[in-house]
Amino acid sequence: MQLFDLEAQGLRALNATLHEQAGISNQTQWEVMNPRGSHAIAVGLDAPIEVNVKGSTGYYCAGMNQQATVHVHGSAGPGVAENMMSGTVIVEGDASQYAGATGHGGTLVIKGNASSRCGISMKGIDIIVHGNIGHMSAFMAQSGNLVVCGDAGDALGDSLYEARLFVRGSVKSLGADCIEKEMRPEHLELLAELLERGGCDAKPDEFKRYGSARKLYNFNIDNAY
Repeated sequence: MQLFDLEAQGLRALNATLHEQAGISNQTQWEVMNPRGSHAIAVGLDAPIEVNVKGSTGYYCAGMNQQATVHVHGSAGPGVAENMMSGTVIVEGDASQYAGATGHGGTLVIKGNASSRCGISMKGIDIIVHGNIGHMSAFMAQSGNLVVCGDAGDALGDSLYEARLFVRGSVKSLGADCIEKEMRPEHLELLAELLERGGCDAKPDEFKRYGSARKLYNFNIDNAY
């Protein structure tokens, strides 16, 4: 285990050191001490390493992640795992707004609650939230899966494309073109795998599935006035 004291050594040195691990090092286990809410911790990683952040983080933790596993032992500020491509990001506490935004792949697990715009414009990422999510979550979500074990706020899935949304609790309101859909056997099977990956003990048949009504795909003259 490689130890890094962020307070003493600084953010630039941390990220430079972690970036150096791409294909050249067997130092695969890292522990970051004293994060104290710093921004941009462990951004742009591209190596199969594991980074344990011992505390809460600020903006954009683990943004643009590829291959790495980043485990935040606290809460995360806005944009955690933003634009991630692969790998795994785990937040033990809560996540602020736009968690997993524009994510292309990989898995984001939030063991607390997520704020507004969780999964906005997601493009293939899998997001599993143990608690609740805020308003405008999955806005313009294009592909991937959002699993919510708690409740969802207003305008869930507004202007949704082909992402799949699974919510166990209540939904305050659905956004434009988002509807409840049938939960078929293949969706139950997919959801079971996602719940297992996220470490959730919920059962797939407790969830409802939401998706696009596909009415915004084509121009409608009635909307021009």
